[in-house]
Amino acid sequence: MLNTPNALGGMVVAPHHLAAQAGRDVLLDGGNAVEAMVAAAAAIAVVYPHMTSIGGDGFWLIHTPGHAPVAIDASGFAAALATPQRYAGLDAIPARGPQAALTVAGTVGGWAKALDVAGAWGGQALPLERLLRDAIRHARDGVVVTTSQAELTRQKLDGLKDAPGFADAFLVHGAPPAPGHILRQPALAETLQSLAAHGLDGFYRGELGRRIGAELERIGSPVRTADLAAYMAQEVTPLSVRLRDATVYNLPPSTQGLASLMILGLYERLGVAEGEGFAHLHGLIEATKRAFRVRNQVVTDPRRVPGDPARHLGDAALDALAADIDMRTALPWPEPAAPGDTIWMGAIDRAGRAVSFIQSIYWEFGSGVVLRDTGITWQNRGISFSLDPADLNALEPGRKPFHTLNPALALFDDGRVMPYGTMGGEGQPQTQAAVFTRYARYGQPLQQAISAPRWLLGRTWGDVSTNLKLENRFDPALVQALRDAGHDVEVLDQAFSDTMGHAGALVRHPDGRIEGAADPRSDGAAVGV
Repeated sequence: MLNTPNALGGMVVAPHHLAAQAGRDVLLDGGNAVEAMVAAAAAIAVVYPHMTSIGGDGFWLIHTPGHAPVAIDASGFAAALATPQRYAGLDAIPARGPQAALTVAGTVGGWAKALDVAGAWGGQALPLERLLRDAIRHARDGVVVTTSQAELTRQKLDGLKDAPGFADAFLVHGAPPAPGHILRQPALAETLQSLAAHGLDGFYRGELGRRIGAELERIGSPVRTADLAAYMAQEVTPLSVRLRDATVYNLPPSTQGLASLMILGLYERLGVAEGEGFAHLHGLIEATKRAFRVRNQVVTDPRRVPGDPARHLGDAALDALAADIDMRTALPWPEPAAPGDTIWMGAIDRAGRAVSFIQSIYWEFGSGVVLRDTGITWQNRGISFSLDPADLNALEPGRKPFHTLNPALALFDDGRVMPYGTMGGEGQPQTQAAVFTRYARYGQPLQQAISAPRWLLGRTWGDVSTNLKLENRFDPALVQALRDAGHDVEVLDQAFSDTMGHAGALVRHPDGRIEGAADPRSDGAAVGV
């Protein structure tokens, strides 16, 4: 996509076109932005199974014109049996297999909580059967395997192939599927049909929840039916940072939304006048380093955060950190990095209600565990816990792990509303900053802001290196200037690399016009009504 599509009746953007279309069709049927997002979230859990699942977590930002945004934390906690003693003798929690499936999956609870929020808007709610219709059809009839699914299955096969249920669900005669293979998920179709018929709460406290818990126990996961029954998604107060012409919102801990907002607040103070040059990239990269240092000291389970995280977004804190940024020389790096695989999606309806949403199973295919009875791939978000009892994110039953997930939403003083975000672990705050500054500060069209070459400080997608990675479309002179400033630069072979994540954005203007942009690095689309 070269140009930015526009619409008046609503728009949905997703990293897979079938998910975007599922949400768009709900808008056509009279649904609101939340209902459209539930449809898209269910669909993407089927058509992009390497990135997300109903066995993962989610976070929401929901904006209604005239009101402050509402945030929903739909992340799960560590099971009652997920104790340090269970992992005694290990240096870290295993990344794959049943022992990696140690937290409750929160995303379906988040769908339910978001629909409760939308229920206060009035109007006739669409039935769950309608919202989950496309997801059920894709699971039952099949979906074409994407290049990214095929390639990631091949790359990660050694760690995944022995996880319970994985080979039967996602391999073809024991080998990774080729792009174009038709993947059918009949057990998942039945699970989605059960949710449509009996309600989303059944995932946790119904017959479906009992089946999920029983199989997790049977394969050796610490998660039990009682853990599922104890789960509820939570409405929380979002964090925000005030910029000169907008207020930007994101999720509080246990997400890294704090870092995303800090980067923008710090960069604003640097006074960079032009985009795409050394000052733009260097400034954002150095702001990222300062924000990540704070993040690593602060972000954990909400009940354990040391102090009010909002204090790091105040003028005094941001002024002090910005003054520490040298606009000629790079701060030595690295710091600990966090990988992750995720999807971000956005929706805006005709009434101007907007959703920024993110849903994840953490690593590609999560724990690799696919429940035979229900077709659910279970996340491995719990591997973010440390087995060191002194660590800020030490494992403890009932505790929530650190989350890379963080959907963003900007409210401009001129009336524009901009939900935006990306997948990509450490890259999420950085790509958000790139997209926002390109669009809001340097006047780039929305699609160009998404498509333009990107960078990543740190690692994602299972990388072990923490250097500064750049797509190969950057001007060689700019690359050399970054190296001269002390950045450890690696230029990737690809012009559009999956390493940079799959971003998306929507903007609604005061006259009702909606713009959308999907990432050419993904299989996605921005589709309007």
